[in-house]
Amino acid sequence: MKFSEQWAREWVNPAVSTEQLCDQITMLGLEVDGVENVAGDFTGVVVGEVVECAQHPDADKLRVTKVDVGGDRLLDIVCGAPNCRKGLKVACAIEGAVLPENFKIKKTKLRGQPSEGMLCSFSELGIDIESEGIIELPQDAAIGTDFRNYLNLDDKAIEISLTPNRADCLSIAGIAREIGVVNKLSVNQPHFDVVPATISDKIDIELVASEACPRYLLRVVKNVNVKAATPIWMKEKLRRCGIRSIDPVVDITNYILLELGQPMHAFDASKVIQPVQVRFAKNDEELVLLDGTTAKLQSNTLLIADANGPLAMAGIFGGQASGVTSETQDVILEAAFLPHWLLLVEQDNMVYIRTLHTVLNEELILNWHVMRWNVQPHYYSKSVAVKPEKLMKL
Repeated sequence: MKFSEQWAREWVNPAVSTEQLCDQITMLGLEVDGVENVAGDFTGVVVGEVVECAQHPDADKLRVTKVDVGGDRLLDIVCGAPNCRKGLKVACAIEGAVLPENFKIKKTKLRGQPSEGMLCSFSELGIDIESEGIIELPQDAAIGTDFRNYLNLDDKAIEISLTPNRADCLSIAGIAREIGVVNKLSVNQPHFDVVPATISDKIDIELVASEACPRYLLRVVKNVNVKAATPIWMKEKLRRCGIRSIDPVVDITNYILLELGQPMHAFDASKVIQPVQVRFAKNDEELVLLDGTTAKLQSNTLLIADANGPLAMAGIFGGQASGVTSETQDVILEAAFLPHWLLLVEQDNMVYIRTLHTVLNEELILNWHVMRWNVQPHYYSKSVAVKPEKLMKL
């Protein structure tokens, strides 16, 4: 597992260096495999705003801009990125900046036009994010702020190896708990306000296989904008743990998985016919998974299903037919308590993907979270991709 040192220190922050912290983690039995910087070594990059953006008179693929970086005048900067435009908040390397590989920024001319800096992409700053063009920052980013400080880039990504009996440490909460014990410090668990229900919709659940899933919870979030941008702070925390940002719904469920160790799944509410059933598969049933592969199910495979058939393989993989897409407006969030024996199925029973979700489900560490989960995902949904008045508690 890979995790952000800063994220762990939000929970518990001992007065030890990164090296000492890694030694402690290793001595706890959570062997540290590697430590790496989350960004390249650079200085002199600040938050700026493109105030003017015009076509370069002598180059089709270049733009001539004026950029506000908080100084006493605007900077003239020539940029070749296709997403450069007026009003964009950017990461601007000013004169004297030093970028990774000792690349120094100086005043120059590009095709006859003066350029006093550079508008940076993630890759130019040694940040492992696949994107086209220059960095696009939120509109509330303060002009002139040091970019390293803005994204808290003085952080380390720590990778650890866990033995099968320590899945309780496959989360920030679990790691912080261990660090707190060895340093005799209390853990600062984050506080989340309860999101009140404002609509009365209900989802019927039939626990047909209650012995295999003694607790199964659903909650609806309506009026979601899946096309909304996930906040950059959340994207960064996911990235530093090795998770790529997908969309707000997936990102929120992954964030909760990484922070609390609680696997979740999201369904498109419009594609689910009530009641939702938790049952074992019938003979010859199949499920097209989210990745497009088809799983041939056997009778010992626990399913989440509706009247049309399987929706997901419980605790393992979601189905394509009920998956969240860019057109989704209402989602159903799921959390379940699944026993260890259930998920130790034969590998020829399915297209078996041993995801982090599966490992955490297998290790029976969910009950505490499932008892409390009806607060947190909606706290993040409220701030990311949904109008708060459209939240519902079941």
